[in-house]
Amino acid sequence: MMKEWATVVSWQQGVALLRCEPKAGCSGCTTRSGCGARALNELGPESEHHLQVQIEQPLEPGQRVEIGIAEGSLLRSAMLVYMTPLFGVMFGGGLLQWWLGSDAAALLGAVVGGGAAFLLARLWASQIGEQVDYQPVVLQIGLPPGALRLQTGNETPA
Repeated sequence: MMKEWATVVSWQQGVALLRCEPKAGCSGCTTRSGCGARALNELGPESEHHLQVQIEQPLEPGQRVEIGIAEGSLLRSAMLVYMTPLFGVMFGGGLLQWWLGSDAAALLGAVVGGGAAFLLARLWASQIGEQVDYQPVVLQIGLPPGALRLQTGNETPA
């Protein structure tokens, strides 16, 4: 099970909107040093991701939850997203290279094959994305913000 902590943005009628901050490979990224993968993550359009998770227990904004997804479904999703277009590029390029015998035809076949395979992967992903195995689940729920107060020794309880 792949696990990650997320922050609750909102909860309505059994559906929680969660915000996840992506983390790259090592702990060096949290100190803003190391290999530079953090800088690459920040180049994208969003440095955080939002997702919706079914949970019946009411949650408060700012509350932290641990979510998880099965490793097998994550690996199958990655294979679908990356390998299907790659096979389309290789098959389309190879087919037109064999049929017409020119590099321009191979390039055209690779572009058409990759595009068609991308659309096919997108269709498959929308179909399997609704299956239970591919949905994240809440594993742990943290205390709501403000639920825990610390008291020093010289203060009197109110």
